[in-house]
Order: sequence, then C-alpha cells, then structure tokens
Amino acid sequence: MAFHRHTGPGSYTVGTMSERFDCHYCRDPLQGKKYVQKEGRHCCVKCFEKICANTCTECKKPIGADSKELHFKNRYWHDSCFRCFKCYTSLVNEPFMLRENNKVWCSNCTAAEDAPRCKGCFKPIIAGDQNVEYKKMVWHKDCFTCSQCKQVIGSGSFFPKGDEFYCVSCHEHKFAKTCAKCKNPITSGGLTYQEQPWHSECFICSNCKKQLGGKRFTAVEDQFYCVECYKECVAKKCAGCKNPITGFGRGTSVVNYEDESWHDYCFKCTKCARGLANKRFVCHNGKIYCAECPKRL
Repeated sequence: MAFHRHTGPGSYTVGTMSERFDCHYCRDPLQGKKYVQKEGRHCCVKCFEKICANTCTECKKPIGADSKELHFKNRYWHDSCFRCFKCYTSLVNEPFMLRENNKVWCSNCTAAEDAPRCKGCFKPIIAGDQNVEYKKMVWHKDCFTCSQCKQVIGSGSFFPKGDEFYCVSCHEHKFAKTCAKCKNPITSGGLTYQEQPWHSECFICSNCKKQLGGKRFTAVEDQFYCVECYKECVAKKCAGCKNPITGFGRGTSVVNYEDESWHDYCFKCTKCARGLANKRFVCHNGKIYCAECPKRL
C-alpha cells in the first residue's frame, strides 16, 4: 500500500487500500480505492473531507486529502492560502507573523505596520529612513515642511506655533517683532525701550556706536548717548565747577538761570559759599550772591 503522511496535530495517512477494509463512516468497501487513515480509522476520501478534514483558517473550506496543508498553533491552511494578508506574497517556507484575526503577515509588512507613521504623509517610517522627531511626533525628512511656504524644513531650524511649523524666514515675516530702528524682524534676543522693540545691535550710542543694552544712557530727542559721550558731546557745563551736568550720581538736580546752568551743589554764594539752590539770591556783576552778602560789598 503506497501512502504519504501529514504530520502535526490531527495527523493522517493517505494511500491506496490493498487489503479488505470498509470506510469507518459510510461502510463502503475501500479495497483498491484511495483512502485516509486518521486516528486509527480508515475512511474514504469523501467522508474524510466531509467529516475529518481540517478547515482552512483563511478560506474556511476543508483541506482535502490531496491538498498540501500547513499548520501553526492549532490553525490550518491550504498551502495556496498561506499568503501575507497585506501583500499576498506566499509565505510557504518564508518567515511570517500571526497577527490579529488569525491573519499571517510577511516580515516586511509586519515591520511597516509596526513602524511609526509620518505625520505628513501618514506612511510608515522604516528603519533607515531619514526622519525628524519633535514632541513624540515624527516625519519623513522631506515631509517636514513649512506651514507657510511649503518648503522642506528637514533638519533645519524651525519655529512651532500650535500645530503648525514655520521656517525661519516665514516666522520672521509672520510673527517676529520689527526693530524700531532698522525695521527688520527681531528673531532672537533684542530689548524694549519705551514699549518699542530694538535689536541689541541697533540700540547704540549715537556718538561712539557702542551697544547700550543693560547700560546707563541718556536720550536726547531721538538720539541715545552713553554716559561718557553725553558728558563730552552733549551735556551742559556747570557755570560753577565747569564739569558736565550729566544727571547721573551726585547733583542730579540742576539750577538754570538765564543762559547758564549749575549743579545744585555748585549754585552758591560767591562770597560766603552758602548753598543757594531753592533759595533767594542776587546776581551782581555777573556773579551770584545770597541776599545778605551784596550789602557788605
């Protein structure tokens, strides 16, 4: 009797009967006919397929005695049905993964399905693909584009705004403050003076051009001066000590009379040196005196 054997759970033998046996189920004689032996019982092919054959997990039809059968974890397939659920490639003698709903997947489709999805094109990002990650989100490098100009940002600098992303140029034109002096966008840093934004490199002394950010300065109309340049170039000279009246430090109060100015501590009587700031005084022959001293001249 010639036969071939199907191995695994519920294994059986197929052959041609040379002895006198009847089908276990329909009792038809099997001598000279093709038969199947399963679990010690002989049966005809018809009864085997109707009663004993395993059901294909994929097509739900019986796996006949003449069909090639594959099994995995108590599941059975026709060899022709054992294909990748996604790409339909035959997986006979190929690595595979059994996933939900008893579907088999090839290794390539499994990798693609489990890979993170690009937030731009929603396709998988496969190992080796260049990508950009930001706050648990990921894009293909070429899918990470500016929300305004649509140009690829890739691995370049960008600015997030809610769910949108902008390249440096578009962010400057759309969101950045404009410098009060040069009128160009302020992309980083900068400072504010009288509620107006400035580039640090634009907020400078009108005379020596040094940056004034974080330093003492004096504003004269639309011009700014550092302390030293204000003293040398702009400040009035005290009629008493002949030094500049800067408004910094000692002597921030100024006394003005006719076309001359004094530090408040320099405005004193020429004769008795009594301080005259906020007091009565007399000007005699171009000199300042207290109210009493001219009587003694």
